[in-house]
Amino acid sequence: MHWLFLILLAALWAPSFLIIKIGLRGIPPLTLAAGRVAIAALLLYGVIRLRGDRLPRSREFWKKFLTMGLLANALPFSLLMIGESKASSALAAIFNGFTPVATALIAHFAIAEERLNGRTVTGVVFGFGGILLLFVPTMQEGIAGNDLFIGLLCFTGVAIGYGFSIVYSRVALRGYPGFVGPTAQLLCASLLLVPFSAVIEWKTLSLPNAESLGALLWLAVIATAVAYIVYYYLLEIAGATFLSLVAFLLPPIGAILGVVFLDEKLGWNAVVGCGLILLGVGFVRNVSGKDREKAFLKDRNQMESID
Repeated sequence: MHWLFLILLAALWAPSFLIIKIGLRGIPPLTLAAGRVAIAALLLYGVIRLRGDRLPRSREFWKKFLTMGLLANALPFSLLMIGESKASSALAAIFNGFTPVATALIAHFAIAEERLNGRTVTGVVFGFGGILLLFVPTMQEGIAGNDLFIGLLCFTGVAIGYGFSIVYSRVALRGYPGFVGPTAQLLCASLLLVPFSAVIEWKTLSLPNAESLGALLWLAVIATAVAYIVYYYLLEIAGATFLSLVAFLLPPIGAILGVVFLDEKLGWNAVVGCGLILLGVGFVRNVSGKDREKAFLKDRNQMESID
């Protein structure tokens, strides 16, 4: 059952890289990110009201989800949109695969049960090796004025932001019912992104074409609202460690979609770099089911004690 929901989540997220590229044809990057989270937040809030539920009013609750909204949405979504305005969607998908490697490194310092060992250190080395291989050709051309380099740097920031959000969600965000978690997270991300994007991109705004508007709606409804319901459900039943495996599925699917539908090209370094990143993921995610269950139970007990 866990794997079925993981595959579903990958199917909801993987086309996002391609759809973002389409959306950027008529909508500026930060505005696209802001519209994505704002529409999704309103949609999920409507679902909560129809169910007769309410969002908690405690300061502690909103502090948690303001942090999560920044780490999981506002920051990575903005960087992803900016990155795809300068580099291909296929490369965006490949870099997304670095998330479990970044998560393992961050968890080493934040979670006692997830200290790096010989196997996970090997995975981190492979992951960073793949990232460096992707950067080498762009650095040879010089950094100044190099849009591709900036795009790859943004994609790296996306993976790191997701890594922080996964670790944070594991230690602080268990136990909230149904739609409450994703709704609060997206509302907080909207509060951060909407005014920021309006100030930065006000002069570049124009009425989007039907293609870009359709892309925005797909990103908001399918890739965000629906996907985050699945995300939080998986977080409850399987834990953040298992959940981060979705990034193992996204690179090949997302890259293939970009090549097939957008005619994007991938050099040998991108293919080998992707392979190294996925190899790294295999090492850092090779945790026994028993160890995962121990961590899962401890996290749940911690969350119950906080609430």
